[in-house]
Amino acid sequence: MATDVIDELVGIREGDAVFELRLRRPEAKRNAQASYDALFASDELEHVSQLERLAIAYWAVALAQSGTASHYRELLAAASQDTLAALEAAVPGAITTGPYGDYPEGPLTTENVAGEHWEPTAELAAVVGPRLAAALTHTHLLTYRPRDATPDALQALLDAGWSTTGIVTLSQLVSFLNFQLRVVAGLTVLKGEL
Repeated sequence: MATDVIDELVGIREGDAVFELRLRRPEAKRNAQASYDALFASDELEHVSQLERLAIAYWAVALAQSGTASHYRELLAAASQDTLAALEAAVPGAITTGPYGDYPEGPLTTENVAGEHWEPTAELAAVVGPRLAAALTHTHLLTYRPRDATPDALQALLDAGWSTTGIVTLSQLVSFLNFQLRVVAGLTVLKGEL
């Protein structure tokens, strides 16, 4: 049987009650792994390099304070110790609460919440470069300020050298990681209950 990253992250083994539960949704299980493979085992690295994918992945799950961070930390460590060290140094200053942001003028504006607009430090930007620094800023925005994902935020990525295809891949990556960490959290609770 092929490796299933979610099973690994949760510590699910064949024969476990949660393993059997996941087998009841074979398409969901297969599609989650296929998404992971498409994002992290892709040969199409023209628009988003493997190092960028791993750095963004580690950053996204570290910001969420997810237990899945150790998996992405190991992958990033194998790719670039310098990038990992720079991100680990930056994470404590980037973690906040949320979601923050503003809704367009209308009835939902009563739910606007002011909050931090994170920017990479000069030290982090010097290690990762302007392109990855812009992606880390955008990842922080999608994690804590999704309501503020505006055309200006996308323009900042374009200005830093991201292509439209790269921006789509970046957004898919962050979206997938948020999905994955929630599935892992839910299955971990189930594993403890079953």
